Amino acid sequence: MPSTPSSSLSVSLVSKRWLNLYRSSKASLSLRFFPQNSVIVSLSSLFSYYPSLSSLSLHVLSDSIANKTNSSTAFSDHLLLIVSSCCSNLHHLRLLAGPVSVSSLYSLSKSCSQLTCITVSLSKPLFLSWVASFPCLKELCLHICPNERVDDEVKRFGSVLNEELNAEFGLETLCLSGIQADDKGVGWIWRNCKRLKKLQLKSCESVGDGESFSSFILCVKGLQEVELRKCRCIVDGVLLRLAENCVSLNSLLVYDGGSKEGLLEFINTRRSDVQKLDLRLPLDLNNNHLAAVAMNLRHLSTLRLQSCCLVTGEGLNILGTALRNSLEELALINCDVVEREIGLLAALGQNLRMLRKLDLSYNELLVDKELISMLFSCNNLTDLKLRGCRKITGVALVSISKNSKRLQSVDIMNCPGIEAEAVEFFVLNCSQMRQMVVEESKVSDIARAWALHNVIEVTSD
Repeated sequence: MPSTPSSSLSVSLVSKRWLNLYRSSKASLSLRFFPQNSVIVSLSSLFSYYPSLSSLSLHVLSDSIANKTNSSTAFSDHLLLIVSSCCSNLHHLRLLAGPVSVSSLYSLSKSCSQLTCITVSLSKPLFLSWVASFPCLKELCLHICPNERVDDEVKRFGSVLNEELNAEFGLETLCLSGIQADDKGVGWIWRNCKRLKKLQLKSCESVGDGESFSSFILCVKGLQEVELRKCRCIVDGVLLRLAENCVSLNSLLVYDGGSKEGLLEFINTRRSDVQKLDLRLPLDLNNNHLAAVAMNLRHLSTLRLQSCCLVTGEGLNILGTALRNSLEELALINCDVVEREIGLLAALGQNLRMLRKLDLSYNELLVDKELISMLFSCNNLTDLKLRGCRKITGVALVSISKNSKRLQSVDIMNCPGIEAEAVEFFVLNCSQMRQMVVEESKVSDIARAWALHNVIEVTSD
């Protein structure tokens, strides 16, 4: 721009045009705010600047209204009303706020008929027939609030609760959080989810009332992915139904809950060929489970273990020998066996020559020698995570840069033993590197310039 008094006006004009172009072309927007009336007033004006929005996430930060069902629902409904009137082209909507009313969801379906993904909270009792009013819906995430609804929706929608309504909708992913044993209405969605491929249950005591469990069996046949987080009361029952009825399951995640016998029974009797297994079971996983995996899941490509205190090197070595031709991703996160048994990682590296991704995060006592001894044999490694490994030093990075020629992504956040000089050496000597996660303070000007020149993404996230 010319250095004249009028140039400031030109700069302002260019900035406004750029901002208008940026807003008009932006397809995704995420907002975090407090539940204040001033926000409601400004949202309509804000959305008018973004005519191309297809994905919207609204996160209400304060929980001060969480215990007041009426006011919380009113605020959330007002948000949905604004979305309905201003964002008719939405495909994805994520509303992290208080519970919404059924009537507001029906209104949303009329204005935003193209929605394929919805995340909302609901109060009890549950009325889920509104799901059928979204013809394009593929993914649904529901958080069930403990508050009972106190408005007149029980009267307006109560008749739908026990109707044998056969609704045809193409829901493929379902995430439910907070279901309790006496929750009615869940059976309706189990009966009508005939195309379900992915199921997530979090902090659930049940899959609904007594009738709901029998309906649950109808939707498990075609499941490909199942995640059970903090669902100790129902893990065994769900795993039993999966083992008996599901032939397509290829991914299973179980965090914080379940019995040793239930998981072992599933591994031994499942009818599907599970390829991904992700377990965080500190006191419910032992070598018997690993031996069963080695015997029955010979095509396992991904194994992730977190905080598994009862697993020993013997079990992992049996696993490594059995899966030497299939395992491509291994995570041993905060597993003290990594630090406790010298030579374990070296043995695993010699067996798992197909390994491409390795995650050893938060093993705080892991030392350079043990890590280097494993990576020396892992020539195909492309992704390495060492976050929180406090004893790993720059010596390990130098060795990795020399031996892991295919490495493209590395995470070394919270590794105080690794200093800026080692990071700079690593960046300059890893020609295939595309992403590094490290503290910004450890990235020198030389390393940053080289990363920019070689299209290496350096972040501290």
